[in-house]
Amino acid sequence: MPATRNEGWGFYGTMQERAAETWPLAMTAVSKATGSSFEAVRLFLDSSFGRHFADDVCNALHGGQALADAIDFTAALWMQRKSNGRLSEIYGIPRGLPHLTAFVTACEIADELSA
Repeated sequence: MPATRNEGWGFYGTMQERAAETWPLAMTAVSKATGSSFEAVRLFLDSSFGRHFADDVCNALHGGQALADAIDFTAALWMQRKSNGRLSEIYGIPRGLPHLTAFVTACEIADELSA
């Protein structure tokens, strides 16, 4: 499982003192939900989208959920939301995909375009 390359920001930076504990749980949950590789999930979690994902995990934790449940809940929530036209315009990702799948894919595309 790849380690973060962005300890100060993204998912890892947002989770702060719980980052080391949450990273493998989030990597596994997002990979399982989207069917994406761990490397694609790392790109997502290290991005600003990963920070927003972490914000939702923190909200679930503050709502009383246990850590693993909060991560699974957030992944399920992001899979229920659908992508909009903005991702389609920027990356050519079809509208209506689950948010989580769309954002992981967008991060993978952005990484390939920057190589």
